[in-house]
Amino acid sequence: MRRLVVCALASIALYLAAFGLVLHRPLSVGMLRHEMAAKLARGAVLTSPKLVILAGSNAPFSHSCRVIGAMLGINCENGGVAVGIGLDDLFTRWAALLHAGDVVYLPLEMQQYDVTPAQNRMSIDGAWLFRDDRGLLWRLGVGRFVAGAFGNTMPDGLEALAEMAAHAAGMGHPRALLAAQFDAEGDRVGTTLATADPAFLALLHRVDPRARGIRRGYGTAIIARFVRTEVARGVIVIGGLPTDFDTVALPDATIAAVRAVFVTRGGLFLELPNHSRYPPADFYDSEDHLAQPCQYLHSIAVARGLAPLLHRTVAMPSAAVRHRAGRCPSAVGVVAAR
Repeated sequence: MRRLVVCALASIALYLAAFGLVLHRPLSVGMLRHEMAAKLARGAVLTSPKLVILAGSNAPFSHSCRVIGAMLGINCENGGVAVGIGLDDLFTRWAALLHAGDVVYLPLEMQQYDVTPAQNRMSIDGAWLFRDDRGLLWRLGVGRFVAGAFGNTMPDGLEALAEMAAHAAGMGHPRALLAAQFDAEGDRVGTTLATADPAFLALLHRVDPRARGIRRGYGTAIIARFVRTEVARGVIVIGGLPTDFDTVALPDATIAAVRAVFVTRGGLFLELPNHSRYPPADFYDSEDHLAQPCQYLHSIAVARGLAPLLHRTVAMPSAAVRHRAGRCPSAVGVVAAR
């Protein structure tokens, strides 16, 4: 019996040492880790007041800090990375960089609101936090720490070995890939309409959570806590709707539930006339990712919507921005006319 216990403890220790000190996935999870680190590093040196856009990949794909920041005359960092990274992690990191007068715009994906406690504990960032930042993982709670420590499987280990070997052979260096995919404000670039896949987009189908799920979601509780805390510190927090296909139903009750998460905690809410919904032809490779011309078109609308909430004068987008936005199928000449 004693030998069995010793073997079990030794196996656990070996597992924790392997995933806590040695094994990692530089070409998949590592890309997200480097992307977040780069955005945080830029955000840390921006002078206040600054604007930070936070969501999953909807933030960098469908929103352009370059456009919004220039139109509002404010420093901007697009801090979104991917759905699946825990909101508690994302908010904890960015809260340390926010000051009174700063602005946070949150066009969070609908599925972020009804995340369950179990789903949050198993967020994909747990693996890299356990390996690279166990102190932060511990601050996120015992449940998050345990899940991060024991959330890896044998397939994860095999994938890590394959990625580490490929990386050592000179394949897929994260920094070089990120430099090609993101601009200096953290926006996703290079997502042209010519390289979009309409046939794939036509296959996508998603059902958003209903109002009740949003009101009761664990993700909502995390968001509400962030809004309440940051507003109390003098940060301006503005909620918004994520981009999505205009073929997906968006009931008024759902919008009201999302709005309430912000306005009942002292935040503001931006609701565009089109509810941030666009035809599938405007998207790149998912319901959350506008192609870059349409990213610019949407960002112009967001900047104009944020201006009165922030009591700022909005500037005309540059000719280059208007030209690119005018290539979005939804533009139909309205950009050049304004």
